[in-house]
Amino acid sequence: MRIADMHWAQVQEYLQRDDRAVLPLGSTEQHSFLRLTVDCVLPERVAVDATEPLGIPVFPVVPYGVTPYFREFPGTVSLKVETHLKVVGDILDSLAHTGFRRILIVNGHGGNNAVQPFAQEWAASHAGCRVIFHNWWNAPKTWAQVQAIDPVASHGSWMENFPWTRLPGVPMPDDGREMVDMARVRALDPVALKQYLGDGNFGGRYQRPDDEMLALWAVAVEETRALLTGDWGGAA
Repeated sequence: MRIADMHWAQVQEYLQRDDRAVLPLGSTEQHSFLRLTVDCVLPERVAVDATEPLGIPVFPVVPYGVTPYFREFPGTVSLKVETHLKVVGDILDSLAHTGFRRILIVNGHGGNNAVQPFAQEWAASHAGCRVIFHNWWNAPKTWAQVQAIDPVASHGSWMENFPWTRLPGVPMPDDGREMVDMARVRALDPVALKQYLGDGNFGGRYQRPDDEMLALWAVAVEETRALLTGDWGGAA
């Protein structure tokens, strides 16, 4: 349930019977021939699909993350780590003030991983609150499904190419590319990285059949839903 489809009194009524909420984190950055907002679309959608039978509100995705390495690709927006953590902290403070006590952060971008220890520290200083940090794409069952489909999968490749992350009228290359050298990727400055990556795909085919992608999506949704219905570390 998107909280955008609720008014304040409905949220107030919900909080009288439940204290769970979902906060998606995204990024606006290059994804080869896919949308710049892939990392926003996917965590918000997997959260909405996971909560659909549960009635748990999903807050709007935080659209900007930490991605300084892609800043030479036009359209990319990057926050400093401290800025990002401050934004997330302020959001968590607001949710806790309202009455949300169990918050699932569904993250769609690896550059946002500093939020995980930050959220643990935040929860430790807010009595009665629990926060789960969930990288939806590399959670155990979802990543196992990726590997079962095609072990050559990466940023900007088929594993992020769903019907809802494609751009109308933008064709995908029929082939794939070998995996880039990740050690080299981590060492390059943004200008050299853009030259090295070319179109931005880190490796693998650009697209796979939709039936495979929908099967992968079903696993991701179920794995995310299981976190929401679990014991929250004994806090449920």
